[in-house]
Amino acid sequence: MSGSDQTSDAALVARTARGDRAALRLLFMRHHTRVFRFVMRQTGSETMADEIANEVFLEVWRQAPRFEARSQVSTWLLGIARFKALSALRKRRESALDDGQAEAIEDSADTPEVATMKDDKAAALRSFVNALSEEHRTVVDLAYYHGKSVSEIGEILSVPVATVKTRMFYARKKLGEALQAAGYDRGWP
Repeated sequence: MSGSDQTSDAALVARTARGDRAALRLLFMRHHTRVFRFVMRQTGSETMADEIANEVFLEVWRQAPRFEARSQVSTWLLGIARFKALSALRKRRESALDDGQAEAIEDSADTPEVATMKDDKAAALRSFVNALSEEHRTVVDLAYYHGKSVSEIGEILSVPVATVKTRMFYARKKLGEALQAAGYDRGWP
């Protein structure tokens, strides 16, 4: 095995399955932030997101021997995270997330006016995304904030690819209409 194979995510899961705690720590370091942000968008709670993100990696420790590498490790992790987030939300509801903290990275090349216009549009878009149904919001989150493909989203959500495409179509349509109604150009990919 070459050095890069030894540190690939799949290799780390295989090592974790054999009880290698260092491999699990490396997986945690690589993916914790992504899992945390995904769960935070699902739950709207930093506390809940932190607890669930940690539970995801405990589950990886337990389930690593069953990982069959039919998907990317990140897809598997987000699937576990989604299940745990939905379970936690059934138990309790907390306040909505202010996505501004996670997405407020300013382009220093912009003038103050352009930066303000971008911030306003980004804030409007975030509020429109948050207003979508859970199914549409989750598809948008996975595609645009986590860079997942349609097939990966289908796997994470346990729905057919056609369902993902339909949800994405309607979510983009609703976002475009909302942006236009608010006086912004569509500006959604």
